[in-house]
Amino acid sequence: MDSKINRRAFVKNTSTMLAGMGLGLAAQGKSNEKNSLADIDKRKGIELAIASICLDGFGDENFKNVFEIVPKTGIKNIEFNVWYSRNFTPSGISSIMDRCYETGLRPISLQGTSFGGHVGKDVGHKMWLMEKAKELGCRRVKFTGSKRGTAGGLESVIEALKALAPVAEEMDVVIAVENHANNNIENIDDYKAIFDQVDSSHIGVCLDMGHFDGASVDNLEVVKEFHEKINHVDIKDTIEFGKYKTVPYGQGVTKGEKIIKALVEKNYTGYLIIEQAPPIEGMDLATEMERIRKIFTPFEK
Repeated sequence: MDSKINRRAFVKNTSTMLAGMGLGLAAQGKSNEKNSLADIDKRKGIELAIASICLDGFGDENFKNVFEIVPKTGIKNIEFNVWYSRNFTPSGISSIMDRCYETGLRPISLQGTSFGGHVGKDVGHKMWLMEKAKELGCRRVKFTGSKRGTAGGLESVIEALKALAPVAEEMDVVIAVENHANNNIENIDDYKAIFDQVDSSHIGVCLDMGHFDGASVDNLEVVKEFHEKINHVDIKDTIEFGKYKTVPYGQGVTKGEKIIKALVEKNYTGYLIIEQAPPIEGMDLATEMERIRKIFTPFEK
């Protein structure tokens, strides 16, 4: 029998079994068990991860750069941006699984397309990605909203989250709701409106520091207000306060280290996602990821 098929069956079956035991894909021997996503929640740790967008940008590159470059960085944890349909079909998920097995990388989160427009379709899409995350051995999914004032507004997001909350709890999957500038999920009042109507231990804030700065929202105020709800953190820099334009970390105004120190003081545990995007032409991506890794490694525990 083909070895790839054997490997896929092994990874899928082992991942399913281990996920049920609270261990996840990382416990397979390719990686150290202590670093599995399920275990990071249990031991209240902090680890760095890289979002695939840092390497593949917004195009459908089938994660080519992820699997070629990330193994050189020393970071194992990957958030896969599965925005294109072939990325999250059964064959797409199997491809991610196979290549993670071959390279020793570890899926820790799936980011799908945004909320908005049709609640039923939203719920179905998000539930599918929750199931696929579990299949990969992780238990986090991440979504933002649509452009401000479009696709049913914040009300549509809230209705979808109401339906998803009991499912997330039953599946034990964490939903990270991400802010974007000029988005239906943009500021402190938006999150207050969400949590006033959706109270679930499995739904929280993905703090995207660059987008908060770009939307003229003080990240430290977000930490103060929602530290108990923050379950995911995106490391990103914007060109100036009140203007969202991604720049290489350190070239803009976002004070990531200060923000993360404030989170640590509030006992944040989980992942710090390097989400600098899109890649700049001519940039040595492995060197750039290593540069950012060195800045934030001191926060790992």
